[in-house]
Amino acid sequence: MTEPAKEAAFLEAFGWRFTAPLLLGSTLNPINSSLIATGLVGIGADMHAGPGATASLISVLYLCSAVMQPTMGKLSTLFGPRRIFLIGTVILLVGGGVGATAPSLLFLLVSRALIGIGSSAAYPTAMTLIRKRADDGGTGVPSRVLGNLAIAAQITAVFGLPLGGVLVGAFGWRALFVVNIPLALLTIAFTLAGVAKDPPSPREGFEGLATALDIPGVILFAGAITGLLVFLSDLTSPQWRLAAATAILATALIFREQRAGSPLIDTRMLAKNLPLQRTYLRQTLSSLGVYAALYGVSQWMEQSAHLSASAVGIILLPLSVLSIVASRMASVRGWVRWPLILAGIALIVAGGVTLQITQGSSVFILVGMTLLFGFTNGFSIFANQAVLYVQAPAKEIAVASGLFRTFGYFGAIFSASLIGIAFGPAATDSGLHALAWVFVGIGAALALLSVFDKSIPLFAND
Repeated sequence: MTEPAKEAAFLEAFGWRFTAPLLLGSTLNPINSSLIATGLVGIGADMHAGPGATASLISVLYLCSAVMQPTMGKLSTLFGPRRIFLIGTVILLVGGGVGATAPSLLFLLVSRALIGIGSSAAYPTAMTLIRKRADDGGTGVPSRVLGNLAIAAQITAVFGLPLGGVLVGAFGWRALFVVNIPLALLTIAFTLAGVAKDPPSPREGFEGLATALDIPGVILFAGAITGLLVFLSDLTSPQWRLAAATAILATALIFREQRAGSPLIDTRMLAKNLPLQRTYLRQTLSSLGVYAALYGVSQWMEQSAHLSASAVGIILLPLSVLSIVASRMASVRGWVRWPLILAGIALIVAGGVTLQITQGSSVFILVGMTLLFGFTNGFSIFANQAVLYVQAPAKEIAVASGLFRTFGYFGAIFSASLIGIAFGPAATDSGLHALAWVFVGIGAALALLSVFDKSIPLFAND
């Protein structure tokens, strides 16, 4: 097939009618992760709840998302990705309605749980639909579409905070929940109009359906993931009993899944697929590095450099913009190996620059530091996603994509503990420099994993 013919086939397969609902749906989880931060004070005042109680509104979404991403992927393999995409969006719609009318903090927790569960359907089902479309059309790896998927999540994560501030200022904190209703309705309408129906799903009795769903595997997976995330969230005073219980649950999960007829997690495939394991490790490390930078450096800028919250937001904006530019540049050209290597190198250099920074450093040096973090984020988020697409078997792409997001949550949650260990009671220059050495170490690990992993292609379609 000639290049013009390939381009025509690609445009026909991945026009905006098909990709728009997938991109919109994939923004719903990250935007809800960042929106809520601006409403916690108002929620606490209205619900007579303290900071610890309102912070649970953040953690419950992370926990539900980490558990449900691969679970929704499993459901999509049984019932069809379009159906699960739509069902997830309806659950999100209900969650928005519950939050908008919530009379107590308990109802808000239920709302956030529903939002986390519903929005978790979007990414694994989108990856499944994209993979099927590409395989049916013979277009190869649709790197531009994967890049747009990564960029959509980045844009909403970036603008979630300022958008939340505008909504809370104009309409109050309930608007943070109400906004999910029009977004969900729009996503549903676009999906019905642009994504073809799934073939009829096989009809099975209750016993057959329960076996196919692997309910014991889902329960064990939920317990192990929840235990691990709670343990990682506070390593300043580790809960070793929880770690032991988590290890027991994880062992039971592996034992169960190796004997299940229709496992949630195909542990045999994962054990043999060493390249996919390394991709999950890179996803965890890159997420750990970026989130530690995003939250740790911003905390230091406010507490030690005495910059205002708005000034910190402006300084961090280049990180987000460059992330989008780097993702777009790599995805348009289909680069995979070099972006991963450069992501590690950029993080090493960023750590080196951070070591030179003190509370008296120029704002321009701080901006330069954030630009380096932007390179790491933009290159790694697209390239790891592209490698996952290549390494995961087609029939496992939904669950594999959900696990990909779950491993990203490991890094995000662990970053909070890392920051607490580095800073202690206050974000000082010495704590920032301790964090800088962590950046150097993570960057070196990312670079080495990318250089010596021969399974990573140079280009997406190699």
